[in-house]
Amino acid sequence: MTNKDFFQALEELEVTKKINAQQLIEALENALTSAYKKMYGEAKSAQVKLSPEKHSIKIYSYKTVVEEVENPDKEISLEDAKKIKASYKVGDIVSQEENTKDFGRIAAQTAKQVVMQKLKEIERQYALEELNQKEDELLTTIVKRIDKNIVYVQIAGSHTEGVMLEQDQIPGEVYHVNDRLKVYVKKIKDTFKGIQIQVSRTSVGFLRRLLEIEIPEIESGDVIVKNIVRDPGNRSKVAIMSAKPHIDALGACVGNHGIRINTIINELNGEKIDLVPYSDDPIEYIANALSPAKVLSIEINESLKSSRAIVPDDKLSLAIGKSGQNVRLAARLTGWKIDVKPLSQTQNNEVKDVEYELTDIDSSSELDTDTFASLEEIDLDTSFDDNDNIDGE
Repeated sequence: MTNKDFFQALEELEVTKKINAQQLIEALENALTSAYKKMYGEAKSAQVKLSPEKHSIKIYSYKTVVEEVENPDKEISLEDAKKIKASYKVGDIVSQEENTKDFGRIAAQTAKQVVMQKLKEIERQYALEELNQKEDELLTTIVKRIDKNIVYVQIAGSHTEGVMLEQDQIPGEVYHVNDRLKVYVKKIKDTFKGIQIQVSRTSVGFLRRLLEIEIPEIESGDVIVKNIVRDPGNRSKVAIMSAKPHIDALGACVGNHGIRINTIINELNGEKIDLVPYSDDPIEYIANALSPAKVLSIEINESLKSSRAIVPDDKLSLAIGKSGQNVRLAARLTGWKIDVKPLSQTQNNEVKDVEYELTDIDSSSELDTDTFASLEEIDLDTSFDDNDNIDGE
């Protein structure tokens, strides 16, 4: 390859790969200089200069003019310097172009290595920038492989894999290679092993994005999602409110014959969703959050941010839920401590509270950012599921 061909190739790289030509030239000059020193001596003062305008590649050595030479690699005698140029004096720097004939093969190999490395760096940088725009987004992916309960998915439009840990998989779901799968991008991290993308189907963000996609009123802001809590695979509660008086938030989320909410439920593998009307009145909000149970009355202590809900005896188990799930989710949704008591106990003045606080949360569905360390080592009762008959009310 002639020098002209070499520089034309650099120009093409700048256009096709969006590599800054000047940055590439500087990297090549440094790498070629290092290669030259390894070939002819590390002690030599030398510098490779690339000139795109002249299509030239030249190597210059530099020596300081001295009376008596002690280091031939870096010094030249005044007598020898004057043979080159009569005006040289002690302390001047003599620059000489070196013969690059023997250096050609080494230079070509070094240049190739530098260009390939630079290409990898640029591609990685652009991939990371592109993927960062996908963080907190919902993507459709394809399952590429499954290894020790970890699911690896192919991110569409890239050569990068997403990693779905067991904690990010909806309980009960079974995945197969080549399955198309919607996932939520939780975290993107650049590590020494490459770009790692942590995706999830159990994150609150996954449900939020599904709601925005399936319900135009949420995407437009006409219906506001105030809060979401999940027990992945079992039940979620979504607090909603209308931003405009003429918009029915509940009806918008349910959709005609329940089509909107059921589409989301199907994507969540049958996970029930309680749509909870939000209210600034904590009593009303807590009562709504305990749906599908009917609440007779609620007492609150604002200073302690705690409440006591009285429910009919036959609704106690419904209000509490299996293993306390319903009242626990209600406490997380509202931010209030909730004691649930049956009506008969209040009438008999018995004290047997079932209390659920915000600290009583199973946080297994929300991963700590340190998860990547392990990767590197490798009655407005609105509870809906697939079988519910929804009339929109």
